[in-house]
Amino acid sequence: MARRDLRISRTPYRAILWAGVICGVLDGVSAVVVSAAFGTTPLHVFQGIASGLLGPAAFKEGMSSAALGMAAHFFIAFAAAAVYYAASRIAPMLNEHAILSGVLYGVGVHMFMTFVVIPLSAIGVRPVVWPRFIAILIVHVIVVGPSIALTVRRYSALDPREAGP
Repeated sequence: MARRDLRISRTPYRAILWAGVICGVLDGVSAVVVSAAFGTTPLHVFQGIASGLLGPAAFKEGMSSAALGMAAHFFIAFAAAAVYYAASRIAPMLNEHAILSGVLYGVGVHMFMTFVVIPLSAIGVRPVVWPRFIAILIVHVIVVGPSIALTVRRYSALDPREAGP
């Protein structure tokens, strides 16, 4: 195998694409599992995301609003990956300490979504339900931030051996 085949593309698109896909899938599965613990169906989870765009009508639209919610979910995952990638270009230490950076980024993403994005969406300001808030925070700390940080680090490395474990 030629040396070139061992190298990983350093293009930002590849890092953002894979970080967004991995985060979106893992976070989506986690959201369904956590929400099931609170008695919510997968359909309702993604309709809830769509309600940020459609308001309460999202819960009356069936699968079409759930599909919109899933698309919005992945858009958010790609946006979070793009922001992290851009930050890692400015502060390379984010890649050097990807796990710690990912955990902190997960906290930041959760706070930004909870206290900025959702209140500005069609959902509006809503009270904090602490058990759900903590459960989703844990998902962001374990899944969202680290999946983005580790994937960005992996695809930002010139050689796979530089990417670390």
